[in-house]
Amino acid sequence: MQDRPEPVDLVRTVAATLRDRLLPRLSGSTAFEARVSINALELVVRQLERQATSDAVELKRLEALLGETGPLAALNARLCARIADGSLAADDPRLVAHLWATTLDKLAVDQPSYGAYLDEVDRR
Repeated sequence: MQDRPEPVDLVRTVAATLRDRLLPRLSGSTAFEARVSINALELVVRQLERQATSDAVELKRLEALLGETGPLAALNARLCARIADGSLAADDPRLVAHLWATTLDKLAVDQPSYGAYLDEVDRR
């Protein structure tokens, strides 16, 4: 275990410094590149904050859906194989629910302000 500050705090501080102190002094393509960098750092923060939990929840859903245990990557490969060979129908309600939940977890990291994502979260 590392001492403080936590990696997420370090990345958050760098993003805030770029956004609040440096970006206002930039213009043109340099400002654009800074915004892209800020967005990337904020994405890393969301990954660090959410990955362990979302991976654990996804693993439990896959174990229930497939009736197997194993590493997340292996179960995802098995899921793909079952869909491809037809032993798990693409319209199976359990599969659809799993895929929606996984997609929403990924959007929460990648595009948390995406309108369609926010609409779906509100519906749930």
